[in-house]
Amino acid sequence: MGVSTILPGVLSVGSALPDPPFEFMDGDQACGFDVELMQAIAAELGLAWRLIPYDGADFNGVFAGLTKGTCDCVASGATITAERERLASFCAPYIRSGQSLVCNIEATPHVRSIDDLRGMTLGVQQGNTSEPVAHRLKDEGRIAEVRTYAYHDIGVMLDDLAAGKIGGVMKLAPVMRWMIRHRPRLRVVQQRITEEALGVAVRLGDEALRAAVNGAQAQLQERGALARLVKKWLEA
Repeated sequence: MGVSTILPGVLSVGSALPDPPFEFMDGDQACGFDVELMQAIAAELGLAWRLIPYDGADFNGVFAGLTKGTCDCVASGATITAERERLASFCAPYIRSGQSLVCNIEATPHVRSIDDLRGMTLGVQQGNTSEPVAHRLKDEGRIAEVRTYAYHDIGVMLDDLAAGKIGGVMKLAPVMRWMIRHRPRLRVVQQRITEEALGVAVRLGDEALRAAVNGAQAQLQERGALARLVKKWLEA
């Protein structure tokens, strides 16, 4: 389609790792929903796919790669928000999801929703869309404190929850279902706390690439390929 990329013939994709099932490394192999989606989009555009990993403490830093010219787009389970739309131009949403609450069912068996967290500490990741939700709950007196973890410290956050050091963790439901599948003490007790649209982002003003990604994504949706990826990675 003749779209311009930072490397000729290559679609360079920034992703914050790890964030399964959207993107993660299995040994030296990149896996996940965003990985397979962007490989398919790149193929539709006649381009090779290249992963540009981001491991900063604040998730929103992943968008800096667009302005710095280190990546063509960002695909990282990113919710489309007004704040982020000042940093990047978003393509059409590929899924809708929402924040979930994970608790330690042994330490706090009575907690079934955010309404049961009074007096407790809620863990979130820096730059995640759960962060403003958690601070709003604190401002309303519905939780005692917000504990913010570096984005790549999701495992540490869940370890603290398993050890009873915090009362709950909030993050998108698909990620939480994946992350706690081998942690029997932890359980998703509430979903759809928010309603969020997720999508691929490109550099501000890059309407040619945005249109190309939208077109390729629409083709994948029409053929049922997008639905198959959602079922494979996000509905397991």
